[in-house]
Amino acid sequence: MSTALDIFTVVSVAAGALFFLAGTVGLLRFPDVFTHIHALGKADNLGLGLVVLGLLPQVNGLLAGLKLVAIWLIVLLAGAAVSQMIARAARRAGPHA
Repeated sequence: MSTALDIFTVVSVAAGALFFLAGTVGLLRFPDVFTHIHALGKADNLGLGLVVLGLLPQVNGLLAGLKLVAIWLIVLLAGAAVSQMIARAARRAGPHA
């Protein structure tokens, strides 16, 4: 059973890392602020979710697992708030900023 959980952890964390990489590529390749925000928001949220999902079988106890999930939820909320603020500032600055 432990080997299966270890394999699940490695696959899930590796998939999360690939989503982080895809978000970074999107940040570098997309043309404007709004597509940058979209690439980072979607890819990083899914990437962190996969990393947390992969780490959950490895934690000792329910409290540690709840802490991981809480960190993921806080990052989701913070990312949404920051994306909204960046988008509003970019819209106010105009198309050539």
